[in-house]
Amino acid sequence: MTKFRKLLAGGTTLLLLALLASCAGEYPQSSIDPRTDFAETIHSLYVTVFWWTMVILAVVWIVLGYILVRFRDRPDSPRPRQVHGHLGMEVAWTIGPALIVVAIAVPTIQALFDTQRGDPENAMLVDVVGHQFWWEFRYPEQGVVTANELHLPVGRPVSLRLHSADVIHSFWVPMLGGKRDVNPIVRRPEGEAPAYTWIHFTIREAGVYSGQCAEFCGASHSLMGVRVVAQSEDDFQAWLADWRRGDPPPDTTAAGARAAPDTSAAAAAAQGPPTLQTPGQEPSLEPAETDPVAAGRQAFLTSTCVACHAIQGTAAQGSVGPNLTLVGGRTTIASGWLDNTPENLARWITAPADVKPGVLMPGVAESGGNWPPTNLSEEQVRAIAAYLSSLR
Repeated sequence: MTKFRKLLAGGTTLLLLALLASCAGEYPQSSIDPRTDFAETIHSLYVTVFWWTMVILAVVWIVLGYILVRFRDRPDSPRPRQVHGHLGMEVAWTIGPALIVVAIAVPTIQALFDTQRGDPENAMLVDVVGHQFWWEFRYPEQGVVTANELHLPVGRPVSLRLHSADVIHSFWVPMLGGKRDVNPIVRRPEGEAPAYTWIHFTIREAGVYSGQCAEFCGASHSLMGVRVVAQSEDDFQAWLADWRRGDPPPDTTAAGARAAPDTSAAAAAAQGPPTLQTPGQEPSLEPAETDPVAAGRQAFLTSTCVACHAIQGTAAQGSVGPNLTLVGGRTTIASGWLDNTPENLARWITAPADVKPGVLMPGVAESGGNWPPTNLSEEQVRAIAAYLSSLR
């Protein structure tokens, strides 16, 4: 009995330690704190399987404990009666597990159908595009494109249509449900629609929900984060309006004043195409520009930055890299890896590969993504960082 008591005491201690560890606070990427109908379905299935597991565990422990006590070795005990085969027991341990499998399979199949069922008539469509190593979000109905922070309204059905621009990724925001593989679009026979993966859900509570790429996709896979900003309908519409306004050209009639919002293509075209420097040539800053934001705007629009990036309301309309409209209002940069501060922006612009190995963005002195170095000076980098921080 001494060995049995020690074993029981050790098991109890381990169980208590596990219970204490599970009560260690809140986790930003908890999969057992659902905030959407999708996540609630998955969580309910998890709870069902968990309690079936606990029932099986209890039965096994009770039977094992009974056997250890009832048939323990005693001095001068006779040899136990030998039993070869027992029809009742064999039937029991065959039918019992089969019933348990059925009890788990039925709600699992129901959950699969529930989570695959969308609401195409009422749902807001968002295209999610995975890149190495960042996320692009396109709102085709609203004409909005953003990156790394996905804004969604609370209480409205949402359908995420996912695909990749390069390798296989996986989109996972645990509190909202998931995860879904994000695959490159495969060429299909003419007339046949492309194959996408989908996630359908309705967010129930406002907040900021963290997630990440859950499929190894390269050197900076672990640094490919994502944030979902769930807002009230009014706040979401205000965000859309801010995005459409973008960064209007400065009002030349009054110093420091901004032009009236105009998001038309003609307004962007009226600024004319940006004048890009040739490789090895530094973008010019007008000596008269003393405001770092204005100087940064000019440096951005006259550098190779515009070949990859877009800012609504300006002549920058690149589509290779993340859309930078309202980038100053995002909480993070580099796909969730750095806090969004002017200092971190300058660090990112200067040497992005030092922050995220394998990134395709060129730095001041390093080429990247088939692009030469930007050759921006330290002053220009600081000015561009100030300008991007002002976009909110």
